[in-house]
Amino acid sequence: MNASRTKWIIGMAAALVCGAGVAQSDARVGVVTISGGLAERPGPFDWLTGKPAATLRSVTEALDDDSFDVMVIRLEDAALSRTQIEEIGDAMGDAQDAGTPVYVVTDRLGTGEVLLGAYADRLIAQDGTGLMIPGMYMEELYLRDALEWLGIEPSFVQVGAYKGADEAFNRSEPTAPWEENISGLLDSLYGTMRDQLMDGRGLTDGELDDALERAWLADADDGIEIGLVDEALDLNELASAMEDELGDISWTTGLGSGSGGLQFDSSNPFALFTMLSQDPSNDPSGPTIAVLHVNGPIVDGDSVEGGLFGSSSVGSRTIRRVAGELADDEMIKGVVVRIDSPGGSATASEVIWQSLRSLAEEKPVYVSIGSMAASGGYYIAVGGDRIYANPSSVVGSIGVVGGKLAMQGLYDRMNINVVGRARGPRAALFGSAPWDEADKEFVRQRMTETYELFTGRVQEGRDGIDLDLVAEGRLFTGGDAVELNMIDEVGSLDTTIEALAADLDLASYDVLDYPGPQSLEDLFEQMLPAGVSAPSTGARAMFSGASVIGETIEAMVGPAWPELRQRIDAAVMLRDAPVQLMEHRVIHIR
Repeated sequence: MNASRTKWIIGMAAALVCGAGVAQSDARVGVVTISGGLAERPGPFDWLTGKPAATLRSVTEALDDDSFDVMVIRLEDAALSRTQIEEIGDAMGDAQDAGTPVYVVTDRLGTGEVLLGAYADRLIAQDGTGLMIPGMYMEELYLRDALEWLGIEPSFVQVGAYKGADEAFNRSEPTAPWEENISGLLDSLYGTMRDQLMDGRGLTDGELDDALERAWLADADDGIEIGLVDEALDLNELASAMEDELGDISWTTGLGSGSGGLQFDSSNPFALFTMLSQDPSNDPSGPTIAVLHVNGPIVDGDSVEGGLFGSSSVGSRTIRRVAGELADDEMIKGVVVRIDSPGGSATASEVIWQSLRSLAEEKPVYVSIGSMAASGGYYIAVGGDRIYANPSSVVGSIGVVGGKLAMQGLYDRMNINVVGRARGPRAALFGSAPWDEADKEFVRQRMTETYELFTGRVQEGRDGIDLDLVAEGRLFTGGDAVELNMIDEVGSLDTTIEALAADLDLASYDVLDYPGPQSLEDLFEQMLPAGVSAPSTGARAMFSGASVIGETIEAMVGPAWPELRQRIDAAVMLRDAPVQLMEHRVIHIR
């Protein structure tokens, strides 16, 4: 360990603490540890565990605790999205404005760690750890040639020149409008990342260019030299070094971690019956702001947790039911709809939009956009009274795509003879044969009606919006979306909640997540054999499992897996909902 550097950083800590009017012998240090990813909301069965998983909001709420003189965020293989980094960064800024220094401590230095560290008073890294900031990179998979080789013919129609959702199936390379759309989005995301690094690290454009050029297969000492890291030391000695410098320290660890889980006594033979009798209700006991989560692809029917290849889906029936309950609950004073979705079923999006508008007749409904509110996700967002998004949130994709993968050629190649029998007009439209031009024109007419309904909802929710600038599938980041009147303000989930509370004149209030926890009885029902209840079909059946298969494929495919998984999700979902308001793209940055 470099002793002089250690002494310097601890001296800075002492100065910051004493500067807050705190005696050196009475320093209170809070520690928030982030391991892996952060969920948007508690899981439906988290209450059954002794320690529910941490969520994004539990971390930001921990940083809002003003009883500490120094806050330390310790990153242990953290897997945070760009927008989660921005939301945690906003919470760090609030703590700093209140006079509480915030340190980020990490044993590895990747893009996410350095970005979060840019919001901190100090970024402290393990001495000798590697530094790797490879810029921003994304891949798109174009499947036309592979499908042709397999004998599968894509039959897709899209409305919106910039939509691009069908191109991965229909083409071998992007069209000019999609290239303009996605390249512009990537430019905006990269520009936002550069601004955050320059603002946080006090670098000029030229200095950042030099830093990024050198931050490739580098180490922590290089990071200090180029201005991206503040200090490198043996993290095993951080606590003792701070105590040597500051005197007695009151340490509080585990901040931001889940709490309140049910403790299960395995030695008690009646413990299971005790668990069965527990009521995991989410009923408010005082003035409450509800956070209604729309996280994942949007489907008709019920929501599914961790379904198709490990992904989850948001069901219109589930959201409609919960929205009705929130409207009737007098303790719920307002609702924040938290959206992180690429869209999905057109009919499900319309049902959820109607549910939100009905809810808004009873109490205010604000919208907070996480990583994405694209296509059907944005359709839902315009159902709110006000919309907030993060700087790197992806917004828009106002367009429609529909179609199928025609399997006839594959069956012929495999010498499988398909005998189709149809009764009624258009009965064979979604059979194994590809569409002819008349079929495509018929589908295009119906999809145009859906597109007109979509744009009508947007105009109804965003008074004065110019569809010529934002429609036809265009994508934007949060900052650009404000200028285009697609959202009202750049802000985090916490910002949205606080704005709603202020507009409601709530001096004190609780915040509860919905859909709420599920009972143990619900868990057992989900585990019952399919024969006990009506079996699922199509995409619903696919969404009910296959996570183990997904993990296996992910290990084989590697970094391209998020893109491929969403392609598979989309293709399967089209079996049940042929017309989609979905952005079938994943922006996977590494």
